[in-house]
Amino acid sequence: MSERLLRVAIIVPAFNEENTIGHVVDSISSYGTVIVINDASTDNTLKEAKKMGAIVVTHSENKGYDEALNSGFRKASELNKEAVITFDADGQHSHELLPVFIKCLNQGQALVLGRRPRKQRISESLFGLYTKYKFGWNDPLCGMKGYNMNLFNKLGYFDSMNSIGTELAFFGVSNHYKFLEIPIPEIKRVDSPRFHSSLTANYKIIHSLFNLLRKY
Repeated sequence: MSERLLRVAIIVPAFNEENTIGHVVDSISSYGTVIVINDASTDNTLKEAKKMGAIVVTHSENKGYDEALNSGFRKASELNKEAVITFDADGQHSHELLPVFIKCLNQGQALVLGRRPRKQRISESLFGLYTKYKFGWNDPLCGMKGYNMNLFNKLGYFDSMNSIGTELAFFGVSNHYKFLEIPIPEIKRVDSPRFHSSLTANYKIIHSLFNLLRKY
């Protein structure tokens, strides 16, 4: 008898990503149920995502990256999904890695964590140095991560502190859940980065790390 495979959702937070969201949804829809969180976009993100068959959860006001992921995980839980992969809407993640992430989750990993070839900011390097020293986790700020939903059910939420997509994984590695890192390629995004100011970005990342250290 073949092993039963986990029911997978792929969560895609999106804010004004009309230029890429359709292609992203189309490229990943064969790997699981695609849940796009339309974070109060003012362009055609909603239309393009729906056109390609995604389930879309829309925020009436912009709530940011972590709240978008909170909404996505809640929707995945409502749909009785057993595993979730977070995936960027801007085309920076390769759909060709999804089978690898899914295979690792099916083999019992609680966390499958993407690892980029380089970090973009000094604060990301500092965050990564700490998690590498403490847990053997090299790239906490990579947006492509896979989770067994048992981890989400244990904590009860994805994020409670605007952790830039790191709290649930940090909870997992700090509590000795099984995890595996997967190298992912660097794909240049076609628009401006999520944080426009390097000073603001570095502050938010370091602030997130300190908040996590206080809690965990």
